[in-house]
Amino acid sequence: MGETKELLLEEATIDHFQALFAEGRLTSKELVMYYLQRIAEFDQSGQKINSILEINPDAIFIAEAMDRERAEGKVRSPFHGVPVLIKDNINTGDHMHTSAGSLALKDHFAEKDAFLVSLLREAGAVIIGKTNMTEWANFMAYDMPDGYSSRGGQVINPYGAEMDVSGSSSGSAAAVASNFCAAAVGTETSGSILCPAALNSIVGIKPTVGLLSRNGIIPISTSQDTAGPMARTVKDAALLLELLSAKDIADPATWKQPELHDYASSLETSSLVGLRLGISESFFYKDLNESQKNLFTRTLELLEQEGAAIIKLNEISPLENEKSDYQVLVHEFKSGINSYLSSSGSMLRNLKDIIDYNIAHADECLKHGQELLLDSEKTSGTLADSDYLKCRLNDILKSQKHGIDKALSEHNLDAIVYPTEQWYGIPAKAGYPSVSVPAGFENNGTPFGISFCAEAFSEKKLIRIAYAFEQVTHHRKAPLFKK
Repeated sequence: MGETKELLLEEATIDHFQALFAEGRLTSKELVMYYLQRIAEFDQSGQKINSILEINPDAIFIAEAMDRERAEGKVRSPFHGVPVLIKDNINTGDHMHTSAGSLALKDHFAEKDAFLVSLLREAGAVIIGKTNMTEWANFMAYDMPDGYSSRGGQVINPYGAEMDVSGSSSGSAAAVASNFCAAAVGTETSGSILCPAALNSIVGIKPTVGLLSRNGIIPISTSQDTAGPMARTVKDAALLLELLSAKDIADPATWKQPELHDYASSLETSSLVGLRLGISESFFYKDLNESQKNLFTRTLELLEQEGAAIIKLNEISPLENEKSDYQVLVHEFKSGINSYLSSSGSMLRNLKDIIDYNIAHADECLKHGQELLLDSEKTSGTLADSDYLKCRLNDILKSQKHGIDKALSEHNLDAIVYPTEQWYGIPAKAGYPSVSVPAGFENNGTPFGISFCAEAFSEKKLIRIAYAFEQVTHHRKAPLFKK
């Protein structure tokens, strides 16, 4: 592939790829090979981003099949022939492992695709590999480094090895930022899509729990888990969200979702004029450093200049004044992982087997401990514990009815805007959507992001707001790699 064509592909969008395909200037096979070349140069050598855990051995063959279909006049979707990466806790019924970054599941092959993976394949997307991640989606040890897994090692932030890459969808975010794929799929329980998106200067959408099927994803939390798209632009993320949104008979959380999933059309008419955006002023500023405070202040000023009203509130949710805890997740993890393993075909059948495996291979598996796994194993695994039920109901009431829903209604807000690395835990407890979008860089070059949040299934509104902000600012800049 010539240097001129390579320049056409770096930072390219889904629409651009499809235009090149239609014009005969690019094939899916060439695009897959382009990304594999970048992975070889910058992920496994060069900068050694270490975001890719495994490559799909069938990727080039699938791309060739999609090229043949296109030549015969069949184009399945905007993702026809487009290379996508997925996180290693999402089942693929192919020649790739599904391990959640753990050595305990290093030999585990899923028996069939996760529901969302089947949607990707039906749409003609080329799954080129799986991304590294914080082990067990950052639910193993209280001090596990972001982006570290015993199977894959440490993911590096492409903007600087000294910067936090964030987690747990670290590999997905770093790979998108590094132009190793067109887009990626991450998962989130609390901040695991949004925060890596912010710290890698990309767009991340954490959908309403139930918009995407959880079927076939190694779980943490029944109540908070969701997959979501990660991309370099809001529109690309919206296109991927459209593709992945569907009701799944095997996942009751999806039964309540709306019928229409039109997120990417008419974005060009989006505007910030007339929007009412709420902020929890004291909470949002209290843990920011000076550079972050300046960036968030400038963001709010820009939003006002573009016609939005910033509504400053003393509090959005009572949870802002309560000490954050892991009780709901600790209880739900044992229930979820035992259920997953029991039907996965893995030699390990429950959480205790994982713990015992890690102890037997402590030098490799327990560099950072497994306190969260041990705490979870102490629970009954039935979700009937009084402490769990009280915590779960408290989270629902204070994040939804007495939190986000109340703030939106009482102050006639369109959305809440917040620094992505703060406050994400409250929408997570509510199961409500957020969209993170690049909002500049700190003085030391660390990417900074802001998020927009609103009520359940408000993705279309939030995407339009994020798109309007993106088009005014164009904050994303690709990391600089030297060959």
